[in-house]
Amino acid sequence: MWYKNCLNKFVCINCAIIRRKHKDTHWSVIAKKKTAKDKALLHFDELYKSIYGSEWPSIRLALLSQQKYCAVVNNFSDSEETISALKKLGAVDIREVFKAELKYQENEEILIKDSRKKLSARKEKLSDSFSTNQLPGPLYDVSSKDTVSQGFQDSETDSSGKRLHENANAASLRSQLSQSELEYDRIVKPDLSGAVSASALHEFVPATKLKGMEDWVLESEHYSGYQESMDFPIVKKKEDTLFYPKYWNIFSYIRGDVSRYPHPSRGKAGVYNYYLLDAASILPVLALDITNGDRVLDMCAGPGGKSFLILQTLYPERLVSNDVQGSRVGRIKGVMDDYFFKLKNWSNNMSVSHRDGRVIDEENTFNKILVDVPCTTDRHAVLENDNNIFSPARVKERIRLPQLQTELLCNAMKIVRPGGTVVYSTCSLSPVQNDGVVHMALKRIWEETKIEMEVRDMKNALKATRNVFKFSTSQGLRYGHLVLPFLPNNFGPSYFSSILP
Repeated sequence: MWYKNCLNKFVCINCAIIRRKHKDTHWSVIAKKKTAKDKALLHFDELYKSIYGSEWPSIRLALLSQQKYCAVVNNFSDSEETISALKKLGAVDIREVFKAELKYQENEEILIKDSRKKLSARKEKLSDSFSTNQLPGPLYDVSSKDTVSQGFQDSETDSSGKRLHENANAASLRSQLSQSELEYDRIVKPDLSGAVSASALHEFVPATKLKGMEDWVLESEHYSGYQESMDFPIVKKKEDTLFYPKYWNIFSYIRGDVSRYPHPSRGKAGVYNYYLLDAASILPVLALDITNGDRVLDMCAGPGGKSFLILQTLYPERLVSNDVQGSRVGRIKGVMDDYFFKLKNWSNNMSVSHRDGRVIDEENTFNKILVDVPCTTDRHAVLENDNNIFSPARVKERIRLPQLQTELLCNAMKIVRPGGTVVYSTCSLSPVQNDGVVHMALKRIWEETKIEMEVRDMKNALKATRNVFKFSTSQGLRYGHLVLPFLPNNFGPSYFSSILP
């Protein structure tokens, strides 16, 4: 077909229509292209919306918003000057926040006792005025259960190096008025009952739609296919007191304050004065309950923040910070060089190793082991494309995560010294990577060694931290505790579980 153009020349219409393709850098191409963080958000919307329900929009918004940090004062720098500077910025000592929350709970306990006395006196008065068959029913029902004891204790040492603790037991009005809620939290909902399957992580269903990945299925498919499994004994121990290391000086801005900290600076000793990290990261280290003379293994230590926290307690006899990735090992060494002077003099107390945590075989060497496993790092996944586990090149790595996490935790439980503590932690909201992995590891240990591990229920002990962190209460968690991202105090996500052999 031919037509005349503006120059009165006949031109073929097939030649006149030219299709143009924009360059990859053009805005229209970029707008249509899905990045790794876009894929991560789509994945979380699909999986977490069905898990967290009405809470997910709030969690999602917090994940996509500016993260909040705390400042951990370096005891090996000019600590007193640093503390003074942080206070002038408006930051508060988290220790004092915990104490204030505890005091609030103690005052509420007094109010509860006074109310019970008044009610008892009123009942006695009514009993004297009416015969038993004429006595009216109670105006309202008051539970006769004892208050739940929980507390927060500062950790101190005497001249002989032994830890001293001042009792600070307290009970919360919320523990009385919300008793049904607290008990409800311990029940696994029917629609969430699969969150701890004994076989879902190891019996992989073929997925032919995944080219080159026929033996693997997605995390969402694991979750939807869970079935409750309680075919091995689970021993739980309630922990009512949280021990806060004496030498920790950790500062955070109050709830609702999103101010930023100045960049850390080097002091007179040539090392940085404080380290910035997510405040939820202190909880797994607190769960380790480190004391004088402990030998600690940080099995997956990179980039080094939790190893830094462990050293700042000034308690360990020895710390080994290990990681399997060379780049992360380099970051650990960088943290140690930046924050501890004359590091070479520390060789007897601190070392960095480059090994696969699954094959560490030093049994009965460590009495405290932190297993901060590689995970989907949910906050990083929705904010950054660099090193994002949802990138196409890392699909297999992401799908294999639950198996890797289970193997790391199993090995830690095998090599820890009897009477010690293993703490498993992630920075993910995934029930598969959290309670699911702990369940699988406990089951495997029981099957392979017949050793009954004990899980510490720290719900009462953590009540002193409620003013700082928002904990998940709708997941029916059986083995651990989960800090949810929350805009007024945007820490987390952080899951941790404390296990004793």
